[in-house]
Amino acid sequence: MRIEIPNYRTVTITDIVCDYNGTIAKDGIVLPEIKEIFQRLSSDFTLYVITADTFGSVKAQLEGYGAQIKILTSSDHTQEKADFVASLSADHCAALGNGNNDCKMLKDAAIGIAVLGDEGCSRETMISADIMVQNSADALSLFLEPKRLIATLRR
Repeated sequence: MRIEIPNYRTVTITDIVCDYNGTIAKDGIVLPEIKEIFQRLSSDFTLYVITADTFGSVKAQLEGYGAQIKILTSSDHTQEKADFVASLSADHCAALGNGNNDCKMLKDAAIGIAVLGDEGCSRETMISADIMVQNSADALSLFLEPKRLIATLRR
């Protein structure tokens, strides 16, 4: 998806990377509205979910969602998430997250979206994001209705 944002930049997004807990899931359970949105997005984007899998539930929860899962293994999840976005080509990547360990991934992505959600959002991640939204459904819907991105980011 190519998006021209007046007086900001033009981006081409091919990949969307989502943090799991606090972003598209609560307490290890994927939020109910995510499956339908992922299904709609999967025809235009490659979807990734990146997580430490604190609750050990991500694979079972996301079965049939069409997303690729990346389980974090290092001791530095902040850097590992940023490195993952870089490996996809950060210039073509959107990233969603809420925790401190999401800040670099959001900053490096072409479009970084901080998700407030029930868990809240860390200050560092808010500062690193291009946009902040109330919940993951709103964040993901920006790519279904890209004029919302333009309206928010144009200068």
